[in-house]
Amino acid sequence: MDKNQELTKRREEAKLGGGKLRIEKQHQQGKLTASERITLLLDEDSFQEIGAFVEHRAATFGLENQRIPGDGVITGFGTIHGRLVYVFSQDFTVLGGSLSETHAAKICRIMDLAMKNGAPFIGLNDSGGARIQEGVVSLAGYADIFFRNTRASGVIPQISVIMGPSAGGAVYSPALTDFIFMVEETSYMFVTGPNVVKTVTHEEVTSEDLGGAKTHAEKSGVNHFTAANDVECLKNVRDLITYFPQNAYELAPTTSVFKFSKSKLTKIEKILPENVSVPYDVRKLIDCIVDDTSFREVQKDFAKNIVVGFSRLEGRTIGVVANQPSAMAGVLDIDASRKGARFVRFCDSFNIPLLVFEDVPGFLPGTDQEWRGIITHGAKLLYAFSEATVPRITVITRKAYGGAYCVMNSKSIGADLVFAWPSAEIAVMGAKGAAEIIFKREIAEAADSQAKLLEKEAEYGDLFANPYRAAERGIVDEVIFPAETRNKLLIGFKMLENKAETLPKKKHGNIPL
Repeated sequence: MDKNQELTKRREEAKLGGGKLRIEKQHQQGKLTASERITLLLDEDSFQEIGAFVEHRAATFGLENQRIPGDGVITGFGTIHGRLVYVFSQDFTVLGGSLSETHAAKICRIMDLAMKNGAPFIGLNDSGGARIQEGVVSLAGYADIFFRNTRASGVIPQISVIMGPSAGGAVYSPALTDFIFMVEETSYMFVTGPNVVKTVTHEEVTSEDLGGAKTHAEKSGVNHFTAANDVECLKNVRDLITYFPQNAYELAPTTSVFKFSKSKLTKIEKILPENVSVPYDVRKLIDCIVDDTSFREVQKDFAKNIVVGFSRLEGRTIGVVANQPSAMAGVLDIDASRKGARFVRFCDSFNIPLLVFEDVPGFLPGTDQEWRGIITHGAKLLYAFSEATVPRITVITRKAYGGAYCVMNSKSIGADLVFAWPSAEIAVMGAKGAAEIIFKREIAEAADSQAKLLEKEAEYGDLFANPYRAAERGIVDEVIFPAETRNKLLIGFKMLENKAETLPKKKHGNIPL
């Protein structure tokens, strides 16, 4: 065999991974192979593999007879919509995609390249966990990855795509990245599996119920995006990354072509009910203002009382944070605060301007929230907005009450512009509650206490259930008609394009975790 033939043979062996039988089994489970996933994720013929011939070094427990080129992970770089990205794809057909010393070293190698070259890092996870036959060196490999995830945080976008099992220590790398995608029925994440749970707590639970895509989308919030299958999932990753810059020192790309249906402007006022107690879907309001079909909601099944996501205004990426009156009246609670804070910090890390739609009646009361730390968790959102140096604009559509008003990007915590609709109510609390406190004695002494309450409620409402007192004090910059909102935002963000704000010199802040 000449040298060229040997190279050809080695390449073919590497492409086969764990062999045809295991590839067929992967397909039977409704999963693509590691190589097929990379092909779908990246632009055609753009992938350049690094480390195709790497093999593990272990010689214990029979591993010396199971040396397969690539060692269970494909690593390299390519492009998505013409922009450089670095990627790894774990191969479950090779020793269950388990992470060995060399498997980890391959991942670390491309993470280092991603940092040096300022490009996004995407991990396609499908692994049984650490390779137990290698002992502590496989665990050290995980730690090497975790360390790089942390150092890369806020420097380059990091995306984790869970396309199979991710258990034990394997879950912490995705948890350290910016966004997690999961696939229904075929992917799951947990620190301890069903068998351990049963042994320790005597609970019987399936892998899907314990850590499936739906569980992490609705209950834990770990999962940001859910897809029906591998193909849809990878398509969604390709789409999402178009909203991001390559790194923290660049701006997100602007699309040269965008559409906006002007007829939507006439629909905005019809979205808000005349009765302030009647809910509405804030996503309809967002859709009427941003570029057509540009809104990409993040964590849509978790903490539904707040809506966050990426969108575009005349082709420019913005991050949207909005209270959702159709869920729990839009109150802020622990989960909503966590969800909003993390999203705000991502946008600030990567120079993405923030647009806030505010309609918040306050924080959720109750022993459950207080005992679980709503004070600390609510402060996370407050901290995130206060820390953010990107352009920030708030639009108050209806209620803006109490401490929650302050937290939702008020001018006092650094908002650059604050607009209010005529329907806005900016006050310490709702008129009824305020009247019951301020006029408690008068109401109690009145012949008709209910009539007196209504009278005083109306009196308080006339003073504060409108945006004009705040506008008089400069807390609101301008009261605008709803139909003017898009134009005001375009002008505002244009004005803020060259905003330069730096934080006080420090190592880092101590966010209330």
